[in-house]
Amino acid sequence: MNPSNSQVPPHGQPGGAGFSLTELLIAVTILGALIAIALPMFNSYKDQQNVSLAINDLRLIDNQIKSYKMSNEQLPDALTQVPQGDRKDPWGRLYEYLKIEGDEKATKGMVRRDKSTNPINTDFDLYSKGVDGDTSTQLNSKTGQDDVVRANDGQYFGLASKY
Repeated sequence: MNPSNSQVPPHGQPGGAGFSLTELLIAVTILGALIAIALPMFNSYKDQQNVSLAINDLRLIDNQIKSYKMSNEQLPDALTQVPQGDRKDPWGRLYEYLKIEGDEKATKGMVRRDKSTNPINTDFDLYSKGVDGDTSTQLNSKTGQDDVVRANDGQYFGLASKY
């Protein structure tokens, strides 16, 4: 049989090279299932990446606040007094700062606390409100769980839920 003489049916007719409706539905179903599996994994990875970025930012700002204190013999009154103090967290909001040292009476009730209601810092609080943009002074509250915090006077940086 000579291949040049073989007859190929036109596209769209039985035996043609196109896909049937059933084949297309199966392909779309498989693609939908793959997306349904991959999307939550991607979102989880993205959330972890944002937390890591916030932790790195908090460490950087923490070092700048400590440098400010060494130069000026006191903590800054506002975060804008240090370089990168106007830096935004991965969710597009400014980092939060509260000077505690030297203002203990003025900041009473405003300092962040652990599950036993003990202050998590004695010098200053520095944190991001996290993905939900809401916070609470109590770390174990529903609104404080996703915050990325500095605690133990700079010995811990991470999610409030893991502190």
